[in-house]
Amino acid sequence: MNLLFQLAMVVCTSGSCSSSIVSSPLGTNGTTQASVDLVELNHFLDDHGREVFRQVVFYDWSRKSKQFEVRAWRLVKHPSQLPRPQHLGEGFMVRWQDKYITREVIAKTMRETYSQEDPERINRNILPENERRPLWPAAD
Repeated sequence: MNLLFQLAMVVCTSGSCSSSIVSSPLGTNGTTQASVDLVELNHFLDDHGREVFRQVVFYDWSRKSKQFEVRAWRLVKHPSQLPRPQHLGEGFMVRWQDKYITREVIAKTMRETYSQEDPERINRNILPENERRPLWPAAD
């Protein structure tokens, strides 16, 4: 399989803020990678404080609204999908298998929360789902 290397970059108009989407050639190692500003590991709790599910929520900082906006989220189905520190303190990585593709998201920072409200759903009030910038191009 010979797929072209894809690179898309969004650069904030002022300051040093930048975000990028990078896909490696799938013919080589079957891995695609994206970058975000923040990953949140959220533990959703029931009324008795018991964990119902864990999810990772991926955010980028919006200079326009001056807050984090959700780009994507996913349920944690296995401990191997939890955010983990990168080598030499270069952020945090979340990795999972999506059919024949390994997906990796690298975040500059990470936070862990425990809540009875879904942060991804709350963030829809700031940026509706249909206006979010996807982690990967639609063809991926």
